[in-house]
Amino acid sequence: MGKHKEKKQTEISQVEPLNTNKPKLSGKEYTQELRKLQTELCLLQNWIKYTGEKIIVVFEGRDAAGKGGTIRALTERVSPRVFRTVALPAPTEREKTQMYIQRYLTHFPAAGEVIIFDRSWYNRTGVEYVMGFCTKEQHRDFLKVCPTFEQYIVDSGIKLVKYWLEVSNEEQKRRFEARINDPLRQWKLSAMDLPSRERWYEYSKARDMMLDATDTPWAPWYIIHSDDKKRARLNCLSHFLNLFPYEPVPHEKVKLPERSMKHSYDDEASMSNRRWITEQY
Repeated sequence: MGKHKEKKQTEISQVEPLNTNKPKLSGKEYTQELRKLQTELCLLQNWIKYTGEKIIVVFEGRDAAGKGGTIRALTERVSPRVFRTVALPAPTEREKTQMYIQRYLTHFPAAGEVIIFDRSWYNRTGVEYVMGFCTKEQHRDFLKVCPTFEQYIVDSGIKLVKYWLEVSNEEQKRRFEARINDPLRQWKLSAMDLPSRERWYEYSKARDMMLDATDTPWAPWYIIHSDDKKRARLNCLSHFLNLFPYEPVPHEKVKLPERSMKHSYDDEASMSNRRWITEQY
């Protein structure tokens, strides 16, 4: 294992009840823990590049479950050339005529890459099924074929990690209300958000059907309590790190070279009459 340590996790663990009595993390505590985990993620990144690992991370969950913030915590301190986030829009008319999985395949990783799907082919089991964007037959066929498809992914040498962020009814309601009333969050409110509130139990049933059909030994679902966004992010990063036996990799010591004075001139004076912006701060 890498430097990050925690209790050994079993492949299939018992449901852990949400402890609502945990004290709220202070901003300082959260920042300190996040920095530790993100430092380890940088070490993991080096190991992934060195070993040529290929990794796919799928993030799913209800609307307002906190997927975006968790993905930002995972990626903000690593290279976007290694950790790439894919958030596909609704399919085009051309893509609708393709094999359903086709538009996702083009984003799969090469050696030394981590591809993070902010929603994925599992759209078929959630919004498409509940909102009637696919037929019942298409939904049934997907649930039947998906485990085999993911077996092929894993057998090809790709590590497939799937996270489901579980948010409570009360917390989702609070977050939607914040999106409606806060100008800084209104951009998050999508056309599908309000219908998803009305169809809570339909989405619950769709979730259960998805987990029953696609939670497999080769591509298990990992469930994250996400009512507390800060704890959810830290728990996700901690769990992700412990999935890999990463170690520090050898690298040459970096030495900053001296600036050459060849061809030197007053390069600050040449900038004096350029169009500088007014410094308001």
